[in-house]
Amino acid sequence: MEDRYKISDPQVLKVVAHPLRARMLGLLRSEGPATASELGRRVGESSGSTSYHLRELFKNGFIEEDPERRDGRERRWRARHRYTSWNSRELADTPEGRETVKAMRLLQAGLLARMAEDFDEAEWSPAWVEAAGLSDHLFELTPEALREFAARTEELLEELAARDAGAPDARQVHLWVGGFPRVSDR
Repeated sequence: MEDRYKISDPQVLKVVAHPLRARMLGLLRSEGPATASELGRRVGESSGSTSYHLRELFKNGFIEEDPERRDGRERRWRARHRYTSWNSRELADTPEGRETVKAMRLLQAGLLARMAEDFDEAEWSPAWVEAAGLSDHLFELTPEALREFAARTEELLEELAARDAGAPDARQVHLWVGGFPRVSDR
């Protein structure tokens, strides 16, 4: 699996801004290859619906057939990239791009809310309960400093993931890094 899919076309980003497609792509990334039927059961949709959305993800380079795990009757799909990225400034040059970037931002915020809601402290060890959570910071930064924060955070996460690969208590962890200037600062 490649590391990153960098999108520069708002039409391609719009494909994955669809909530069901984003969810299916996320499942292929986190749980591995699956058929349309398997994904349909997982997301509560018909295999016809998931097949359609898988074809759209395939046409736009997000997924591929899994050559290692073939099913006699159905195609098995896998994610091509570990994650998707885009440059919001580049995409925001057009009204369509701005609309798509906003849709993705709201989709991501909704996923964050769902993850926070689904986390049940009673189901996790004290170590995980203490480590998990959200924090809210307010600092004065320049755009350059915010970009540096995001880049250094990504570097640190790569280092920590490599160090913890294969550790018996390691789990997949959803992480969000974001920063927006306060609206009142316009």
